[in-house]
Amino acid sequence: MGFDRQEVVVSRDCPAVTVPYGSPVTIEAGCDATITQQLGGTYTVMVEGNLYRIEGKDGDALGFEPTEDVQHTHDGPITADLVEDAAWEVLSTCYDPEIPVDIVNLGLVYSLKVEPAGAPERFRIEMQMTLTAAGCGMGTMISDEARNKLLNIEGVDEAVVDLVWDPPWSRDMISEPAKLQLGLL
Repeated sequence: MGFDRQEVVVSRDCPAVTVPYGSPVTIEAGCDATITQQLGGTYTVMVEGNLYRIEGKDGDALGFEPTEDVQHTHDGPITADLVEDAAWEVLSTCYDPEIPVDIVNLGLVYSLKVEPAGAPERFRIEMQMTLTAAGCGMGTMISDEARNKLLNIEGVDEAVVDLVWDPPWSRDMISEPAKLQLGLL
């Protein structure tokens, strides 16, 4: 899948979230960790047989440069079409912490609407998405990440991300390239 697991020692107490439950925890300094996924500005690590997600801003605890969310800017006037293109681009950098495929190619984004926000070159985004499993504790984290990335698009004043369960997600919704990547073809 393109990423070799990497063994590291956690250099400082580091905030993390359990996968797939979404509970906040602290991984203590000195713990041995295996990085299993490094995509979209976050890390999935295994510590003592358990999976955790660590935000890019805490990458220094794993021996990497910390990363912050990037502002997505446009050249020239900001239009709804430019914002929509940027939205799909930033959403393709949101990953399920257990599956090395972004939420767009997993088929988790059901709808995306860009609407004027009351001032020239200002917009509001409404998005509906789902998860691979209704009981996934990571849902709020993944939807919050999508919302934050949408808000980092120049011209976006508001982003609403709703988790929906109808229609239920299935493997049929995964894009062909992602199916190939996951060995499902």
